[in-house]
Amino acid sequence: MMKKLSLFTLSLLLVAGSLYAQKLPKPFGAIPNKYQLDWQDMEYYMFIHFGPNTFTDKEWGHGDEDPKVFNPKKLDARQWARTAKAAGMKAIIITAKHHDGFCLFPSKFSTHTVRESAWKDGKGDVLKELSAACKEYGLKFGVYLSPWDRNHPDYGTPKYNDIFANTLNEVHTQYGPIFEQWFDGAKGENEKKQDYDFPKFYEVVRRNNPQAVIFSDIGPDARWMGNENGVAGETNWSTLNTDGFGVGADAPPAKILNSGNKDGKYWIPAEVDVSIRPGWFYSAATDDKLKTLKQLESIYNTSVGRNGNLLLNVPVNRDGLIYPADSTRLMELRRFLDATYKTNLAKGKKIITFPATESEVISNLTDGNKNTVWTIEGGVKNVDLTIDLGKPTSFNRIVLQEYLELGQRVKEFYILYWDGKKYRSLGDHTTIGHKRILSFPTITSSKIKIGFPEIHGINPVLSEIGIYRAPDL
Repeated sequence: MMKKLSLFTLSLLLVAGSLYAQKLPKPFGAIPNKYQLDWQDMEYYMFIHFGPNTFTDKEWGHGDEDPKVFNPKKLDARQWARTAKAAGMKAIIITAKHHDGFCLFPSKFSTHTVRESAWKDGKGDVLKELSAACKEYGLKFGVYLSPWDRNHPDYGTPKYNDIFANTLNEVHTQYGPIFEQWFDGAKGENEKKQDYDFPKFYEVVRRNNPQAVIFSDIGPDARWMGNENGVAGETNWSTLNTDGFGVGADAPPAKILNSGNKDGKYWIPAEVDVSIRPGWFYSAATDDKLKTLKQLESIYNTSVGRNGNLLLNVPVNRDGLIYPADSTRLMELRRFLDATYKTNLAKGKKIITFPATESEVISNLTDGNKNTVWTIEGGVKNVDLTIDLGKPTSFNRIVLQEYLELGQRVKEFYILYWDGKKYRSLGDHTTIGHKRILSFPTITSSKIKIGFPEIHGINPVLSEIGIYRAPDL
């Protein structure tokens, strides 16, 4: 017992020594809470759109569908979870209630639910099955409930906000723990008007699942990226000014959501939602229109690789299964990413910093541990570092990560590579954040230089740098 305790204590001391071998600057600006940090570490997870629209070939149902149309006779939530796990995803978020008002669980506050459907003679519960499957496969479970309801007779009255809050409460008390609550502010034009009471909705989530990250156009915990194409801004701050704005039509312009605010008052990082198909719900007409592996890798680079999380929609078909072609494409992406990031070509290589830093601190940059950091003490301009690969090496990806517990600091950076005679540019860039992936045609070089001419705060605080060679696509 003493030996085990000593080893555990030693490991803690080693981590502490790595973190505090140098004097770290104070936090700068808005900073994330623990749940937001854990959320961003997830990086990549699955969205599932499923409901009557799956059977009617609609994207937005009108709420007048016969609920008996919902009858996925082979539904297997374990297949969904197994697929997500094999794809390298960390969680699944499902449309527990979409705009048509149909609930994938037997809600007491609606008559438009699985209870009224033909599936399992009205005795089924999709959320119960998926929550259990996520637990079995080690995935986190999240839900999307649309406040807009084109079926409920009380929608458009003050009473409805209480009904929706009660519906949320059902989900958050029966199917937890829930890692993310997904909201949008969609409302139909020329239909009933409803002023959504989001503070009331947020209170239900916080009370039942305080660890849950709440997503909407403006957070409060994670924000929409401003498009559904999978492309975050090349400049992407995790901070945002939301005072005076709201969800839906009252949100900031898409351009602001796409890039955040450099001096934003609140820490509200970006989530990038995009579908593997042209639409969000399954349609047999799109079975041969899946995004290619090259498109998906590009989306990965412009979401996870631009300081965002990737929420990739993989719709379930009318049988209640993920279609084979979708699953195959996900596995192709997993194999490609595994091959790309298997070997950090910078690991163990000599790194020279300006100003000079102790070697044991420099090694924090390539140790694969995001909790060890490198920075420069004191206020210094034009900080840079040079990675000596020792010999000409071919690569086409560079990955940088900041230590976000102290805030997002890098405003500008550049990368140069040595061609044997002189340094050539790999471009001038802006923000890094949780992760920045730079993708470029394969080059061969023995040295790269990374410079930080402008910092938001005092000096960069980095946790990791990686150099990689991705397979050809």
